[in-house]
This record gives sequence, structure tokens and C-alpha cells, in this order.
Amino acid sequence: MLASPNRLLSAAIGAFTAASALATVAAAANPAPRYDGVWSVSIVTEKGDCDRGYRYPIRIANGTLANGGSDPFTISGKVAPSGAITVTVSSGSKSATGSGRLAGNSGEGLWHGGACSGTWTAERRSS
Repeated sequence: MLASPNRLLSAAIGAFTAASALATVAAAANPAPRYDGVWSVSIVTEKGDCDRGYRYPIRIANGTLANGGSDPFTISGKVAPSGAITVTVSSGSKSATGSGRLAGNSGEGLWHGGACSGTWTAERRSS
């Protein structure tokens, strides 16, 4: 038995409505990365014989961290929609890892690498 044109139209509208609702839920679950932009990160050594402080530009794009400047080091990591962040900075055979949280236009956390460790703070410079 064939469905009437009205039933087919109702089914099509229902499918479109369901697909739209799923797309809205998916968009809400994966909001646009609100931490994207260039950040200035200040790293302070509190333990160990590393240099007392460093400052790095970091670029965040779609929640992924990268070197935001021209210095020869590699930055990798992720920032979650909640602002939780993990990062690894490496140059040659040396590396350090950090974690913390971004909120609005600033952030803070802890880092460690080799025999050194400390804190970091961040400020957003541009979107």
C-alpha cells in the first residue's frame, strides 16, 4: 500500500525536524572554541636550576595549542571547552609539561620538566 502525499510530507517534515534538533544538540555539545587567539604565557621556575622565568606566545586555534612566535621551540596541547588545558613545550632533547585552566582572558597552572617545576600564568593578547 502506498502512503498518501500528506503522510509522506508529514514524515519528511518530521525527519527534517529531528535532524535539525540533532544538529542543534551537536552544536551545543561542541561550542565554538572560546579560547582561540594569541596568548602571552609567563613561566616561573620555583624549584630546580632552570632559568627563573620565560615568556612565550602561544596560539590557540580550534582548541589546539601551537607556537605563536618565531622562537625555535615546539608547543603542543589542547584546551577543553571548560578551559582545562594541557601543554608540552619542547626544544631539542628538553621538554616540560603543564596543566591548568583558562577562564575569560587569563589562565594559570603548574608545570614540570626535568628537575625543574613551577607555575605559569597567561593573558589573551588577541582573538
